[in-house]
Amino acid sequence: MKDQPRRKLAVITTFWSWRSHANHMSERFLNGYPLNGRWHRPEMDVVSAYVDQRPQTDLSAEKAAQYGFVVYPDIAEALRCGTDHLAVDAVLLIGEQGNYADNEKGQKLYPRYEFFEQIVDVFRKDGRAVPVFNDKHLSWSYAKAQKMVETSKELRFPFLAGSSLPVTFRIPPIEFPLDCEIEDALMVGNGGSDAMDFHALEAMQCMVERRRGGETGVKAVQMIEGDEVWQAGKDGRWSRRLLEGALARSDSRSGIGLSDGRPQDLTHSGELETLVETPSAYFIEYNDGFRATLLMLSGAVRDFTFAARLRDIPEVQSLQFQLPTKPNVTYSACLMNRVEEMILTGRPPYPVERTLLVSGILDRCLDSRIQDHQRLLTPELNVTYRAPHKSQFWGAPKKQS
Repeated sequence: MKDQPRRKLAVITTFWSWRSHANHMSERFLNGYPLNGRWHRPEMDVVSAYVDQRPQTDLSAEKAAQYGFVVYPDIAEALRCGTDHLAVDAVLLIGEQGNYADNEKGQKLYPRYEFFEQIVDVFRKDGRAVPVFNDKHLSWSYAKAQKMVETSKELRFPFLAGSSLPVTFRIPPIEFPLDCEIEDALMVGNGGSDAMDFHALEAMQCMVERRRGGETGVKAVQMIEGDEVWQAGKDGRWSRRLLEGALARSDSRSGIGLSDGRPQDLTHSGELETLVETPSAYFIEYNDGFRATLLMLSGAVRDFTFAARLRDIPEVQSLQFQLPTKPNVTYSACLMNRVEEMILTGRPPYPVERTLLVSGILDRCLDSRIQDHQRLLTPELNVTYRAPHKSQFWGAPKKQS
């Protein structure tokens, strides 16, 4: 790659402060990151940026002065670097954090779609398109998310999106074989709605999409909250054994273990119900008949774990999606490494349809929440795709199933 000119990147973001996503992700291209026991410096440079909100904590001007890029007043100028034509080789679209309104479903109305539209407007006018990475879900609106994916296919540019959880380290480093038979799956997450539940849903999706036949899309969803979550477990709507498997992988269990230093069995002790003030359950029914459940258990855990039953394997398979501690947030390096791969090869390492489907699942689950927690049919979530054969998480075994 030494004979190739260095790629030029534009960062289009809502907010750039110390612990913001914009800072975590941009720093991987400004300073590099550890990779395979060495310090890796990508063969590309941030040359321009647009930052929508710049309060006193803003770092973009400081970073621009330090690293020699320019913060432009609008997106088109950032992509053209002050010229009359597209002057970058890739775009990082990071619409996360900042002071934006919430809608009636509790979704933060980040302008990812609006920024994306301004980006592709430059592509159309200048007759050239370049790879785009979109941080987290495509949009709070599934209709807008669909349009983003359709536009990327129309203009034929590589498009990657989503969470860092599918590509971060796993403990243990488990990957399901392609076309395996998954009988049941349960994800455990923590945090607030429309932010952390997206991470949990996409982590779950990156596991279950490897089932036999590939991803078929989602038939129906339902979200319930409070005591109904525990009752649903008693009624067999989600598996207590899978919950035990997921919680056994957690390194952040609360309760008695915080005072006496010993991990406690939250699954069967009854302590779980007292630790979680507002539990929620997301029930996902897929078109092929498969079902999966996300339990958000804030107060009991502070990490993300997963468990599943596979046919012909007697033991429950479970793992933790490891999120190394702040401020280094190594998981953002895991994600930016995949973005770097897309920019260099011109091919996304995994399909954007995963993030499209999860964007829709979350949007419709929040509809269920405000519609008296009803089960909702979702014919619009007929998103089909095949998972990549090669594992994408860091620390994956070299020999693939």
